[in-house]
Amino acid sequence: MSDQQELRTESGDGLLGRIEVIEAQSLDQRAVRYDQLAEELLSELQRSDHDSLD
Repeated sequence: MSDQQELRTESGDGLLGRIEVIEAQSLDQRAVRYDQLAEELLSELQRSDHDSLD
């Protein structure tokens, strides 16, 4: 399995599933949920950057 295929499989269980749920909501709700998701992803990236410096 290629790295790209593996990434798709891993994200399909989490991130892509969450996006599908968000897409099924009304436009107002989608905007709020995408903002929340973006904040969560940013926090995770910042946390992983901090962890790699230790």
